[in-house]
Amino acid sequence: MSQHFDLIAIGGGSGGLAVAEKAAQLGRRVAVVETGKLGGTCVNAGCVPKKVMWYGANLAAAVADAPGYGVKAQSEGIDWPMLVAGRNRYVADINGYWDGYVERQGITRIEGQARFVDAKTIAVGEDHYSADHIVIATGGRPIVPRMPGAELGITSDGFFALETQPKRVAIIGGGYIGVELAGVLRALGTEVTIVALEDRMLFLFDPLISETLMENMGADGIKMRLEFAVAALEKNADGLALVARDGERLGGFDTLLWAVGRTPNTRELDLEAAGVAMQPNGIIPVDAYQNTNVPGIYALGDVIGREPLTPVAIAAGRRLAERLFGGKPDLKLDYENVPTVVFAHPPIGKVGLTEPEARERYGDTLTVYETSFTPMRYALNAHGPKTAMKLVCVGPEERIVGIHAIGDGVDEMMQGFGVAVKMGATKADLDSTVAIHPSSAEELVTLKEPVRRPGQGS
Repeated sequence: MSQHFDLIAIGGGSGGLAVAEKAAQLGRRVAVVETGKLGGTCVNAGCVPKKVMWYGANLAAAVADAPGYGVKAQSEGIDWPMLVAGRNRYVADINGYWDGYVERQGITRIEGQARFVDAKTIAVGEDHYSADHIVIATGGRPIVPRMPGAELGITSDGFFALETQPKRVAIIGGGYIGVELAGVLRALGTEVTIVALEDRMLFLFDPLISETLMENMGADGIKMRLEFAVAALEKNADGLALVARDGERLGGFDTLLWAVGRTPNTRELDLEAAGVAMQPNGIIPVDAYQNTNVPGIYALGDVIGREPLTPVAIAAGRRLAERLFGGKPDLKLDYENVPTVVFAHPPIGKVGLTEPEARERYGDTLTVYETSFTPMRYALNAHGPKTAMKLVCVGPEERIVGIHAIGDGVDEMMQGFGVAVKMGATKADLDSTVAIHPSSAEELVTLKEPVRRPGQGS
């Protein structure tokens, strides 16, 4: 069988569905190829089920804090199977929505693994499909390093398959996924040790965020082993263990979880048959308009190695369809100043450059403002996680090039501040905004004294 389409999206995740949906709405004949359930990683094994678990963990923490406010509450533990069942029902409802929506939009759904035959044709099983435009949006999958015993660890996919709550977990990796899952598991009562090769958690984030995060994690009882280079995983009489390159062992775990990054799902596509360039790590290089090196073939989302975030893939997909079929030939996604959140406990939000990145780009023309405090939410508790915030400004007009925050509510407040940074807001713009009191967000519009760094003029 052979069919021809105006556009084929390879991948039924956020990016693939976005470009297919918009193309179909613009009257084009469209197909989506997907090996599994629609929605991709975000819906099935990423942000959606993760956020459900995060909410459960927050509620567990709130119960522990309630007596300080005179609320007579006491936790009897976590019904893990009940939480998982509810989460899975929620995800299934989203899968069902996409199944019906794709059909209503007139998008042809093709199930199976796609591989290129040539620059205009793909094969799925024995069937061939051609298109004027083919979009690669196959997302990524968790990395499991090659080392002895690596198979003893699960990945984030395996986390969402857990039917019972693990009692003692070691998480390998101090990035987004490792930090988020560590916080969820600890708040739900699991003993957590997180190991990282770097000297701090979230080492790509601003140092203020990393430092405050580690302080909060330590206060929550999460053990951190930094600069720990894992060389092997072992199963011993007392459980599972990590072995470092220097021979040090961390043992007694019932679950080991790999969280060392993700790799693009591109190697099964036979890209060489279409002449599409691919880097050794599986990333597909594209220009500012999502074009690969082959005319008529595009890539977006996690496979291009830039801002691997669901809203980014959606925005890129919609703009690509508008450019191809909507009479907007110059439309493209601006990858600068993309806001993002890490759902730690408490959450982290950022937009723009970190202070070190800004200093490298702008030199000592920076002015930096920061604050750290315990928010009012914990006024009647014996202790509570710290909130910290930083503004990174450049030039005499103090244009804001970076905002970084950790604390309760920053996941919601960062969306609005992201708009401000995108519009070129200055420190004076924030200063002229009337604060909402009492709130943590008001701190960002009331910062007064800049930070003085040793040896720097600002």
